[in-house]
Amino acid sequence: MDSTPDSLVLVQQTGAVRTLTLNRPATLNAFTAAMHAQLLPALDAAAADASVRAVVVTGAGRGFCAGQDLSDTGMVATGGDIDVGAVIERHYRPLATRVRTMPVPVIAAVNGVAAGAGANFALCCDFVVAARSASFIQAFAKIGLVPDCGGTWLLPRLVGRARALGLAMTGDKLPAEEAERIGLIWKAVDDAALHETVAALAQRLAAMPSRALAETRRALDSAMAMDFGDAITLEADTQRALGRGHDFAEGVAAFFAKRAPQFKDR
Repeated sequence: MDSTPDSLVLVQQTGAVRTLTLNRPATLNAFTAAMHAQLLPALDAAAADASVRAVVVTGAGRGFCAGQDLSDTGMVATGGDIDVGAVIERHYRPLATRVRTMPVPVIAAVNGVAAGAGANFALCCDFVVAARSASFIQAFAKIGLVPDCGGTWLLPRLVGRARALGLAMTGDKLPAEEAERIGLIWKAVDDAALHETVAALAQRLAAMPSRALAETRRALDSAMAMDFGDAITLEADTQRALGRGHDFAEGVAAFFAKRAPQFKDR
């Protein structure tokens, strides 16, 4: 891995699991243009590397990500004004799109506060595992904005319109256990167990059929905008393609041989 201790995104690989750590702990890992310039290429590199079969994203220090650093000189100015929309188009659209189209599962290990775009970046991931001391804050209304980094799409689909509006309009802090209870995240665990829990999940996912997992994500997301018949058509088309792959044949062979499968497709 080519990161250094001074990198804004630390990159580490253990087996088939690539871990990306946001590394601005003094600011609770708030996003800057410089961090985006390292994070998106790090995700692209993981997507392109056949040795990577699961990705973990976490934060250094006591926070996951406090959202956009409002003091960042990388905020785009037009005619002397801040163009927040340009920041979305330049940084957050490609970031959110990249995470949701990764060819392998992505886990957010939320070790502390996840606020604003930091919260929604975590929610873009396939799994969110949070320490019990962690919290999620849709902080946008407090500065006169709406949820971004995919938040307007994600929140109502995860928790329904009423809760989405409540979280977005009040900007209240949502503890990790409550986030799990209402279905916003996958799981809340004891702080001391976060690393072990995420590592075990990542290793489990890395041993599974990566292509089928990525296609599962795509099919579920696509089906939300379809009627029932179109969703079944998508299932048939997806199964047709997957059925021609190595992993389906290997999975069936392993089932009948009563052995562990060795998946390769990605």
